[in-house]
Amino acid sequence: MSNLAPTLPDDPALLKALIAALQAENAKISATLRAHDQLIQTLRLRIAKLKKQVFGQSSEKIEREIEQLELALEDLLIASAESETAVLDGAPEAASFEPAEEAADRPLRRRPRVSDSTPRERLELDPGSCCPDCGGDLRVVGEDVSEMLDLIAAQMKVTQIARLKKSCRRCERMVQVPAPSRPIPGSMAGAGLLAHILVSKFDDHLPLYRQQEIFARMGADIPDSTLVDWCGRAMKVLAPLIERIETDVMASDLLHADDTPIRVLDRASRDKGLGKGVKKGRIWAYIRDQRPWAGTAPPGAVYAFAPDWKEEHVHRHLAKTRGTLQADGYKGYAKLYDPDPDGAPRLREAACWAHLRRDFHDEWDKTKSAIAREALDRIGALYDIEREITGRPADIRLAARQKHSAPKVAAFFAWAESQLTLIPGKGDLAKAFRYGLSRKDAFSLFLSDGRVAIDNNPAERALRPIGIGRKNWLFAGADTGAETLARAMTLIETAKLNGLDPQAFLADILARINEHKINRLDDLLPWNWSPLPATLPEVA
Repeated sequence: MSNLAPTLPDDPALLKALIAALQAENAKISATLRAHDQLIQTLRLRIAKLKKQVFGQSSEKIEREIEQLELALEDLLIASAESETAVLDGAPEAASFEPAEEAADRPLRRRPRVSDSTPRERLELDPGSCCPDCGGDLRVVGEDVSEMLDLIAAQMKVTQIARLKKSCRRCERMVQVPAPSRPIPGSMAGAGLLAHILVSKFDDHLPLYRQQEIFARMGADIPDSTLVDWCGRAMKVLAPLIERIETDVMASDLLHADDTPIRVLDRASRDKGLGKGVKKGRIWAYIRDQRPWAGTAPPGAVYAFAPDWKEEHVHRHLAKTRGTLQADGYKGYAKLYDPDPDGAPRLREAACWAHLRRDFHDEWDKTKSAIAREALDRIGALYDIEREITGRPADIRLAARQKHSAPKVAAFFAWAESQLTLIPGKGDLAKAFRYGLSRKDAFSLFLSDGRVAIDNNPAERALRPIGIGRKNWLFAGADTGAETLARAMTLIETAKLNGLDPQAFLADILARINEHKINRLDDLLPWNWSPLPATLPEVA
């Protein structure tokens, strides 16, 4: 700065102009730096998501990285938006910080997407019938229409049911319409409110005490005990439908299975403190999804809770299941693959290539091993083939796999055996190779059955809501609470798999199920359900 001082003008006006120019330039540089920061964070987030796509769904390290990057990027974008002091008319609604080669292919403005079913309200601004300059008559020659997205705040509604009493003038008989059934007999909770509570708790992972605060802001003081009672009694009303879903899905001859831990309060140890008064239970998910091979059975999900990780639980869950089970290497499944007295196995084992791929990725991530990298490339070639045949009929998938995938699988296992002689036998890389070779038949089953998937990702995706929920409620209050969670997720996640809005679905079901014929319960299953026209306004 000392070198610039002799060259500065003495005129105050010129100095002010120079300062203004420097301030403008500084603001421009600051904006550029913010844009670059956002670009860096966006690219880091994209890389993390791509790594998750390539190397598997359940890498907890990558999951944590994505979560942290999303939070950091969100905070950065909000701070950047707050610091903007002027927005030019017609500026892009959402700035795009894509790389140059991609930005050219994408519009700068990414408008919010609003479905056609969203209610629309028209506000007409009419300049009148007379010209403001000369007073002449005005005629319509067109209109400029723009849209603004707004929110109608949720609110409670009290429905008063007035049953008029009438008496006959001739015989003095009293006549009155019977009271309509309620979702929960003797309760003032309507079907829409119960559906909202259940979806908020079990799908949005919003605990009841937080819902109580929200309802209080709406003008309804609902005690915690009442909300608990409503949830329990609503789940009892829905129990026959949940059992029907479980029976139908578990009878499938091709299931995906996986499990995840869940912390449960242990009443036997509650005096030892919160940390020691919690035990580890398991939530199992069993998924039927025939969409990848154009099957006719609708998708469905069944969740089951167990207080521990003993094999007896999966044996009970799968007691009536026959066919193919796609799962990880949990040893509790082993006896299910043993042959029956007639020599035929109860279940055929289909292994998960994504699970094997993650083992190699973890090794490559730690050591940058060229062998691990080659294993990833070889497995990646199998996934390239799978992407081309997803959604095709089973016979077409089988033919493509026999022609393209089978040679690559055979080459992979031959190469794996040769690598075991070249690497330390106790290392993680050797363990990954041995895991694959010891279950070679299970990893090769997809080559002989076009219905079998290459991996177990459907079950892993089904367990993702449990992981999200754990961050909100940390643990279940008891075994019974975890069992209720599993049953609720069976109904909600099956509805979502069938493309339904779970809240609209539950509201309609709760309004109808008490008067619905038990021998026509299948009509209310998510894949058969259609709402009654009279309930549509209330559901919305």
